[in-house]
Amino acid sequence: MKKDANAKTKEATIKTIKIVKIILDLAAGAGLVSMAALAPNAVQCIEMFWGKDKRSYSSRYYVKNMIYKLKSRGLINFENKDGKTFLRLTDRGQKELLKYQLREKMIKKPRKWDNKWRVIIFDIEEQARNLRDGLRMELANLGFVRLQNSVWVHPYECEDVIAMIKTYFGIGKDVLYMTVEKMENDKWLKEEFGLI
Repeated sequence: MKKDANAKTKEATIKTIKIVKIILDLAAGAGLVSMAALAPNAVQCIEMFWGKDKRSYSSRYYVKNMIYKLKSRGLINFENKDGKTFLRLTDRGQKELLKYQLREKMIKKPRKWDNKWRVIIFDIEEQARNLRDGLRMELANLGFVRLQNSVWVHPYECEDVIAMIKTYFGIGKDVLYMTVEKMENDKWLKEEFGLI
């Protein structure tokens, strides 16, 4: 019985995250979007994902309620122009959207490895330990292997993903992305990534 409740809670959380992402995506794509235009588009996306029959609530009400929650969290702002309400993503909202996009990002595996290593090196001060740990966690989640605490490696092209991570953490100059053609004693890495 407890497993069913936990599964339902997890499913509800995932749905909420997807709906928040839909709303933030729509707001980000338009820059400044009217409430009248955003709500129906968000409703349409929700119905596309989960259908109309599986819900015991009004999707219009749900979206409107979610928009006000995002406003209270400081992720969007309301602006009134000519008697109409418009939404704009805040800087905090853009960062939240980037976080959701990072969760969905994966490094694509090409058909054939190009025999080059992608090496990430970072130098983040001791005072920013949480930032450093967060970066390590993101790299591990993406499948990077740690060579040293601040040196991580992956065999496939991922510069765009690293650019997103730099933007999210605000650490552009502290992180270096390198493409390395030869690495000493890399047999264990090839084995780790299933390349031999």
